[in-house]
Amino acid sequence: MTQLRHRIILHAYVTEKSMDEMERLNKLEFVVDSRANRAEIRRAVEETYQCKVEKVNVKIVRVGKIATVRFKKEYSAEDIGSRAGVF
Repeated sequence: MTQLRHRIILHAYVTEKSMDEMERLNKLEFVVDSRANRAEIRRAVEETYQCKVEKVNVKIVRVGKIATVRFKKEYSAEDIGSRAGVF
């Protein structure tokens, strides 16, 4: 399972919009494996960053599949973003 979660989350996806959502809405965006579903993405994020996920939205764009992850209020997206390499 350890190797699987590292194959699901490829890297953080950073844009001006995602930085704004991180500050205002407690969300982060990740480029994920195109075969991963929402439940797998949720499990991988929770296990990798030791947090609780409130909601996962997925969109398919030219660069691949992007997951927008909203964290529960007790977890800060900025702290998790720093661990994910956003800053």
